[in-house]
Amino acid sequence: MAKKALINREAKRVALAHKYAAKREKIFSVINDSAATDQEKFEARLKLQSIPRNAAPVRQRRRCALTGRPRGTFRKFGLGRTKIREIAMRGEIPGVIKASW
Repeated sequence: MAKKALINREAKRVALAHKYAAKREKIFSVINDSAATDQEKFEARLKLQSIPRNAAPVRQRRRCALTGRPRGTFRKFGLGRTKIREIAMRGEIPGVIKASW
């Protein structure tokens, strides 16, 4: 089980990214606009720097929904590898079976 502080920090990052998503999108539209002047692009970059760093979706980390483990997480299930194995062995994930060859 991961520390509660790290799990809460991750939740805070998700909330910040959601809060500033529209503002970031608007700023990036100006930066990527080929018709915008250099001065407008410069001002947009300054605005982008004023947004908190944790508002960037890139800073988010996928964690296991049950344990909070940051590594070995499967996107499809949102769970860590150990929890997937435990749940799959009990037969609680439809369509997942133990491999044998």
